[in-house]
Amino acid sequence: MAISVFILRLLLAFALGALIGVERQVRQKSAGLRTNTLVCIGAAGFVLMSYQIGGTAVGRVASYVVSGIGFLGAGVIMKDGFSIRGLNTAATIWCSASVGSMCGVGLWKEAIVMTVLIVGAHLLLRPLGSVINKLSFESESDSSEVHYEIIVGCKEEVENAIRVMVLQQLKSQKDLQMRSLKSSDNGNPAFSYLKFEIYCIGRKDEVLEQITKKVSLEFGVSEVSWELTTY
Repeated sequence: MAISVFILRLLLAFALGALIGVERQVRQKSAGLRTNTLVCIGAAGFVLMSYQIGGTAVGRVASYVVSGIGFLGAGVIMKDGFSIRGLNTAATIWCSASVGSMCGVGLWKEAIVMTVLIVGAHLLLRPLGSVINKLSFESESDSSEVHYEIIVGCKEEVENAIRVMVLQQLKSQKDLQMRSLKSSDNGNPAFSYLKFEIYCIGRKDEVLEQITKKVSLEFGVSEVSWELTTY
């Protein structure tokens, strides 16, 4: 293979991988511009190397690229509470590798079509997915992940006691899981404001109401509220 062909195929892989990565970078995904570009170049590089080796190396190396990218994609998939995050990112990395492999074997037209379809899937199917989610909102309300916030305003000297009490109340409810706890004084050192971020499956408005009622009766508590943040 001439060096000019080698360079042109790598440059095409670079350009198409960067095109896929730009959309991911705009979305602030963990695998963005550089990751998708490198995956695309790397896949093309391995396939081009197999061409130099000759024989049946091309098919074997291409299959190794597919399985190897699977390990890389698994690294961006994370469990976040009741949700699994990173599946789209992992799938995009996998698709970027396919584009790079096409560039490596010289299927430049097919690689361009594949890139357009990948970017189009992200740009066009995202709003379509949102519409479908809204249409199925009612039927899935009991199985969707729900986020709440509990905000407690209290005197600074009872902050620890209130914190422990709320945590115990949440722990007694198996359906509720705490995501984060933040504390601030809002510019008044004599008071503390605690914000508990909670998530669960299905709405638990009555449970939140019971918890806030109990907390409101505690000494030093000046205000208690809960809010449904996402549904």
